[in-house]
Amino acid sequence: METNTAIIAIIAGVLITGSIIWSANYFSKKSVVRRKLKKATARRISNFVEGETARITGKVELTGEPLTAPLSGRKCAYYYVLIEQQVSTGKGAHWQKYIEEEVAGKFGIRDGKYCAVVDCSNVKSYIIQDRKYASGFMHDAQENLERYLSRHGKESTNMIGWNRTLRYREGVIEAGETIAVLGKGEWKRVEQDQWSDDYGKVLMIRNPQGTPVYLTDDPTVLPGTIPTV
Repeated sequence: METNTAIIAIIAGVLITGSIIWSANYFSKKSVVRRKLKKATARRISNFVEGETARITGKVELTGEPLTAPLSGRKCAYYYVLIEQQVSTGKGAHWQKYIEEEVAGKFGIRDGKYCAVVDCSNVKSYIIQDRKYASGFMHDAQENLERYLSRHGKESTNMIGWNRTLRYREGVIEAGETIAVLGKGEWKRVEQDQWSDDYGKVLMIRNPQGTPVYLTDDPTVLPGTIPTV
């Protein structure tokens, strides 16, 4: 009887753990953004209907001065930084968010001769984090990492001067890169604007009421070709 109870307890523990892991992955920002964009109706900018919510795909063009990614120093239109600290407990260790920063510059998306400008005041994004760094035991943080930590009131060492175990990740969207954006489109008439088409119109992509604009450079979401509809 005790053996059966123990087996049931083990099975229940495995199921609960699996359920927690599945839920964490399913509701993560990465999964939510990818799922929203994959399911969305795709439109060419030229065929976007006033007031509809749909996905567009195109190449990034800067409308102002580029941003400088804080860890890698790359010029870009958008960057995302996540720094996590390894925290030990009596039962093991886990990664805990130390700094998270997401900054958008001014940019548009070109699809042929048509362009759209993205309102980034309310964005939910998943940016491929292609630059990774680390610091910890017997491995001091590089100078650029220390500067970034200091800007945010953080340090790579603890109160007694030992290195914290930190991992640093950075992703950027650069000029010329292809991205996908999901939002509500509004055609605006602009005189002599670099983004306007032959009729002086610009598509503004904004967040629909109650939801953000979704944005990614994830190649698994980007179609092989720009949609024809």
